Amino acid sequence: MIRVAHRDLLTFTTAVFTRRGLPPSRAAEAAEALCHGDLTGTASHGLANLTRLYLPLFEASRVDAAAELEVVRDLGACAAVDAHRALGLWAASAAMDLAADRASTHGVGLVSVRNATHIGCAGYHAMRATRHGMVGVVMSNCGRQRIARPPGGAVPMLGTNPLSVAVPVSSAPPFVLDMSTTVVPTGRVRAAARAGTDVPPGWLADDHGTPVTDPAAFDRGDAHLRWLGGDPETGAYKGFGLGIVVEALSALLSGAGFGPSAGNGDSDDDTDDDIGLFLLAIAPDRLRPPGTFAADADALFTTLLGCPPLDPERPVRYPGWPEAETARKHLRDGIPLPDELFADLCAVADAAGLPAPATLVAA
Repeated sequence: MIRVAHRDLLTFTTAVFTRRGLPPSRAAEAAEALCHGDLTGTASHGLANLTRLYLPLFEASRVDAAAELEVVRDLGACAAVDAHRALGLWAASAAMDLAADRASTHGVGLVSVRNATHIGCAGYHAMRATRHGMVGVVMSNCGRQRIARPPGGAVPMLGTNPLSVAVPVSSAPPFVLDMSTTVVPTGRVRAAARAGTDVPPGWLADDHGTPVTDPAAFDRGDAHLRWLGGDPETGAYKGFGLGIVVEALSALLSGAGFGPSAGNGDSDDDTDDDIGLFLLAIAPDRLRPPGTFAADADALFTTLLGCPPLDPERPVRYPGWPEAETARKHLRDGIPLPDELFADLCAVADAAGLPAPATLVAA
């Protein structure tokens, strides 16, 4: 492992996206969204995906670098948007900013997006609402891609269908729930496969329901992802139900592609094109006397932090706190990157005629 300064990774990634045709300001927004994964310790959704996901999308013309978001229906507090295959790392943030702008007038802003592409960390885009003192909600389906099977089903029907909720907390890091509706997203399984490490029992299962710990079995087709809750008897229908909720709100509402379409999982059209997004911003100070929400949010989350822990070495933390602490350390000490990933970035730099990110020290 080596360490690279966060600002240098942003500069490098911005330059890469600019070379692919994105306007500089949008390239910078996309770079911030992508590097957010590495900054917060969610490396499966960070720069590891530059060469494995985003650059191939450009090469296959599945992303339009010059695309503009088009509001195709405007109802004031809510809007329907066609992303026209814009890079999702930028488009999702632009759509959340639009939702926040509507919320500043109406108290709530809902933006429904079709024809989107992969957005990276949903939590990054939800957190943009907290910059305005608002609550942010983001849901994304996986387009027509099918990854997870219904409980008892023999073929995949839905994607991992992430959702995120972010709540501002003035005296502490914002609450940020960022989760797939399967036990883990595919990125974490593939990261384990690249590292040559087993995954915990409960992430994957074979056709007979037997736990599988070899992450490479997933891409071989010998194992499938499980829903949150595990087995039907322990709550798998809750994870499956949440996955359907995301599919309905992000894809059905927007008119985007969806997984459970004709062919019941056997269609050749099994890509994450035409992703649907659901973005909601809520302005609490339009619903309550100004300042009262912020005071109550501080009380709620500081009380949670004050819960007596079973292990004094492991204090109680809410979602978003560990990521904020990791980001603080990475901003101070540099972001650790595996040697293989850094080599990939150097190869991208060489191919684009760009300087490679400068290294700091061995991690």
